[in-house]
Amino acid sequence: MLLTRRSHGRQIKAILSATLLTAIIAAGSVMPVAAMAAEGPSGLPLPRFVTTRSNPINVRVGPGTKYGVAWVYVKAGTPVEIIQEFDTWRKIRDADGSEGWLHQNLLQGKRAGLVAPASAEPVALRRDPNDQAGVRAWLTPSFRVDIKECDGKWCKVIATAHPLNGSPQSFDGWVHQGDLWGVYKDEAFD
Repeated sequence: MLLTRRSHGRQIKAILSATLLTAIIAAGSVMPVAAMAAEGPSGLPLPRFVTTRSNPINVRVGPGTKYGVAWVYVKAGTPVEIIQEFDTWRKIRDADGSEGWLHQNLLQGKRAGLVAPASAEPVALRRDPNDQAGVRAWLTPSFRVDIKECDGKWCKVIATAHPLNGSPQSFDGWVHQGDLWGVYKDEAFD
């Protein structure tokens, strides 16, 4: 087909307009799906952090009691991340990256975390949320803490030590949010 400069320009504009219109329609149809992906069938956000409610708890390889046991949690209050929901079953991920399924009744919304599980260095538990505040305690990697609130940079936590001889000792203070597994970057709550 022979095109003049003027008809060629109109043809290019028509193709670009059709491409742009297709892109806008496609983006509009993808947006609701992406928005729904952030919420599970329970109406709660996915992913989200929770803790185990009781012990022992059988973590299964699939969403139901007919599936085999992958491993067992022996302590209540273990922080896990819910990454998927199926009926009353929750697919979880732990700090090691292992994934399995738990029934929703075995989980609770209480927040807990592990101190820098991938680090070899202890983390300072500070009196106030700043680097110049006094150190109340040094927390070893993977030490479990209860998370009370986070402001996006710091989290107020309670760390309870259980010595072999003696009563448990609790220390409250602030930890850099990036030093905790069990809270998202920039997440704020109280």
